Amino acid sequence: MAVFVRPKRVTDPLHERVKARIVSRDSVPVSTDAEEESPCLSDLVYGFLEDRAEAQALEMESGSENDDDEHGDSSPFDPREVVASLLYPSANADRHRTFLISHVSKAVSSFSCPKSNKAALRRNVAAVLRDLGHNAAVCRTKWDGSGGLTAGNFEFIDVLRSDKRYIVDLDFAGEFEIARPTDQYNLLLQTLPRVFVGRSEDLKKIVKLICDAAKRSLKSRGLHLPPWRKNRYMQNKWFGPCRRTNAPSQPLSPPPPAAGTVKCRSVGFDAVSDGRFFVRTR
Repeated sequence: MAVFVRPKRVTDPLHERVKARIVSRDSVPVSTDAEEESPCLSDLVYGFLEDRAEAQALEMESGSENDDDEHGDSSPFDPREVVASLLYPSANADRHRTFLISHVSKAVSSFSCPKSNKAALRRNVAAVLRDLGHNAAVCRTKWDGSGGLTAGNFEFIDVLRSDKRYIVDLDFAGEFEIARPTDQYNLLLQTLPRVFVGRSEDLKKIVKLICDAAKRSLKSRGLHLPPWRKNRYMQNKWFGPCRRTNAPSQPLSPPPPAAGTVKCRSVGFDAVSDGRFFVRTR
């Protein structure tokens, strides 16, 4: 006699042993190799997250139709006081920085001229600092483009002292110029020195604050932040992969004569050893 067995339905409750088997299968730990990312993928993810964060920050900024006025952006935060406190700390806070600023100022004033070569000026200033006992060198950073980061390179001077690193940039304020700046951003630029001398950790904070202010300024004008003014790009200028060189200084070429000046030479006269001249008759 055939025995009829009713098949189990999907809605029937699962047996306890089946439940335990499913739970144990789902609780298998994931291999740590799957968590590791390649450097390229990491750069892509980091760049995507930064661009997304910038877009969200711009959307969350409180603003109205008068954001494009001629007086500035609508942000209530003014970074000038914070930037100034990092740029101009008390002289007693870091005595070595105070001495370094004095030495850099003397070196720049000795070699700089309106049309001086910037690369040669950096080498000469670094050489003077070494002569004065500083561990100074010209640094060249160079980085590839990846994950939204534009490739670039940059040169500056750094000075090492025990566990501290000081950055010397001879055209610091010019690195943060943007198109159609607001009045508020112009006031921030006016607080920046032409020659920067400071600790690397302070410079990181300063760069971040200025880049955020540049983004707000451009946003209020209806402009996008260019890749070469983003925080990641600007940080790479001073903190990217670096090659440090102690190349000997080269003399600066004298400035060319001003327009309209005439260089004279003697015609028809020959100089003699005692400094007098005689006339050639044939």
